[in-house]
Amino acid sequence: MNKQKIYLSPPHLSGSELKYIKDAFASGWVAPVGQQIDFFEAELEKVLKRNSKVVALNSGTAAIHLALVMLGVKNGDSVMIQSNTHIASANPIVYLGAKPIFIDSEKDTWNMEPELLETAIIAETKKGKKPKAIVVVHLYGMPAKMDEINAIAQKYDIPVIEDAAEALGSAYNGHKCGTLGDYGILSFNGNKIITTSGGGALVTKTIEDKQKAVFLATQARDDAPHYQHSQIGYNYRMSNIVAGIGCGQMEVLDDRVKARRANFDFYQKELGGLGFEFLQEPENVFTNRWLTTILTDAYETREKIRLALAKENIESRPLWKPMHLQPVFTNEIAYTNGISEDLFNRGLCLPSGSNLTDADRERIVKVIKRI
Repeated sequence: MNKQKIYLSPPHLSGSELKYIKDAFASGWVAPVGQQIDFFEAELEKVLKRNSKVVALNSGTAAIHLALVMLGVKNGDSVMIQSNTHIASANPIVYLGAKPIFIDSEKDTWNMEPELLETAIIAETKKGKKPKAIVVVHLYGMPAKMDEINAIAQKYDIPVIEDAAEALGSAYNGHKCGTLGDYGILSFNGNKIITTSGGGALVTKTIEDKQKAVFLATQARDDAPHYQHSQIGYNYRMSNIVAGIGCGQMEVLDDRVKARRANFDFYQKELGGLGFEFLQEPENVFTNRWLTTILTDAYETREKIRLALAKENIESRPLWKPMHLQPVFTNEIAYTNGISEDLFNRGLCLPSGSNLTDADRERIVKVIKRI
């Protein structure tokens, strides 16, 4: 008999989602407008604080695209972006005809290396192409070194887009991730800390920017009795039904973060003495531990563990393959130091769902200890 599959990071519903969805149906508002969207955005703003203004969208990718559009990124521009990330962080740059310039990682958080970022900015500016924006990512929920990155960005007057798709609930110097740049990005994909099945959000700092984002996300329709458009818009707004799922999920956000952090604590306690490296939490940081990751001693060890888990119907996954190593970005400029490539070769993401049971976790570590 096949053993029940343990997934890497499955959706985990609260049970309250259906109440909000039923309310949306009862009201007749099933389009991208309604009370559920308003409430979901308001609840996110309460969590994020810092006078954040949130626009609920149909994906995190759409949020990055809108942020780039609002910053005026156009064909031929260049954008600095963390190489160690999912391709959804980079694709919107290409949508606009701009060029991604990839920046490697530092060892403490695995995120963008500030010194390498400054080196890249100086070098690219000398070529006559000052970067139009910086996209920094909080990998696996671990906040990047935002003080250093923001200081560099301000020094060269380059806006920062903060990709917090994996970091809802994480904080840096007491401030929530998503509020640390000029624009913030959230994701509610099925594997995230909370989910709306699919969806995302753009975090802005002013009501004017929020209104502009909503305008662009709803086909940029001018204020006229007929359909009139003076600029290009997008069909990016979240539906009211999907927002209802988000309303139910917001009720359990803190519980989901606690569960993910408990997974990390369990894995570190059980496996920490076996030679694996765990990503530690700096003093000024609180991470949601969206995924627990380990570094093995070599690629061969990583694969041996991954394949042994797969044989037991347990999903695990190598760390993100850096963007500068992706075939689609072969010809793009990259400033590298070898760290993200090493992380990819030796790193493994362990099952980290907030609905993991004690039996699930015991089953997982038993396989790893056997190897």
